[in-house]
Amino acid sequence: MSLDEQTVNGGREDGSREDGGRKDGARLDHRACLDPLAAVRRPGDPACDVFLTGTVFLDIIFTGLDSAPVRGTESWARGMGSSPGGVANMATALSRLGLRTSLAAAFGDDHYGEYCWDALEKGEGIDLAPSRTVPGWHSPVTVSLAYEGERTMISHGHEAPPPQEPAPETPPRARAAVASLAPGASEEWVAKAAARGTRVFADVGWDETGRWDLAALPDLRHCEAFLPNAEEAMRYTGTSCPRAAARALTEHVPVAVVTLGAEGAYAVDGRTGETAEVPAIEVEALDPTGAGDVFVAGFVTGTLAGWPLADRLAFAGLTAALSVQEFGGSLSAPGWVEVSAWWRHVQSYDDQEPAALRRYAFLDGMLPEVVRPWPLRRAVPTIGFGAR
Repeated sequence: MSLDEQTVNGGREDGSREDGGRKDGARLDHRACLDPLAAVRRPGDPACDVFLTGTVFLDIIFTGLDSAPVRGTESWARGMGSSPGGVANMATALSRLGLRTSLAAAFGDDHYGEYCWDALEKGEGIDLAPSRTVPGWHSPVTVSLAYEGERTMISHGHEAPPPQEPAPETPPRARAAVASLAPGASEEWVAKAAARGTRVFADVGWDETGRWDLAALPDLRHCEAFLPNAEEAMRYTGTSCPRAAARALTEHVPVAVVTLGAEGAYAVDGRTGETAEVPAIEVEALDPTGAGDVFVAGFVTGTLAGWPLADRLAFAGLTAALSVQEFGGSLSAPGWVEVSAWWRHVQSYDDQEPAALRRYAFLDGMLPEVVRPWPLRRAVPTIGFGAR
């Protein structure tokens, strides 16, 4: 039995629960029980570990669909949940891993906006001081349909109007920031953050223009790490191999991390010449929504904690693998309790592959004790239901 085979779902056939939690009605507390930066914190350090900004959506997720909806028919899903989405996926993933996270975003003054604000600030402990509520603006919404290991999304929203009053200082002083780069666009805050010593990590979306020109990503020069997927990396570098693409990207950014889907991830540190490749943990994916955000959060956590490149890559892949076994973007982000429960579980089998166990041995001695057995079922918050 391999390590990968032990990462399994529990509960219902589709991995979800209609009651939104454990059979005994208890809710799993996602809030960090471990500070991964405890060993490196010093007096005078920034109060904020990670800053990010973007659009918060209300995500409504349907799971347990056997296939894509057919035109002119009604489909029933076996599972459903709702949660803050968009940039909230990344913010939640960072916060659950114990990083002090600050988010600048606009929130509608409708019920959806109030729900998202409350879920992020009170539920996840995210600092929303740089955020604002916009009167008369309705919250963007995404409906996600998860089936066959993939997802289809339908979104609606309008750009938030500019603030009528001067915004608070943005960005705050922070150890790190996460930026989502877009072709032809430049965000002034990225350069300001980098100039103040903030380590900027960047991902990127699909280039709808089809140009795939790195020169169209002017903020990349301010970044310490760039984390595209394999297809994006190859198109931006004009290479036919994702590993060659990662090496080529280090001519533009110090650290390049290329995710390889089912093959794992590959990283190059152009400053030291160090490379690392870690295979993916094979899991049955319930919903891949937000997995990329969780991967970035795991890599940022390991980087700020000073871990070796291979350990950062392994941890990022592990957190992403744990996330796809739950549904719903920010709902699925694992915390240290889930990581610890998984690690204890896979070590309980005598026939695990030694090499696979050694890959995650860096987790020994740093994880909290967990008394609940694996798998841990997560609560699934839905609008209209209070905490139990």
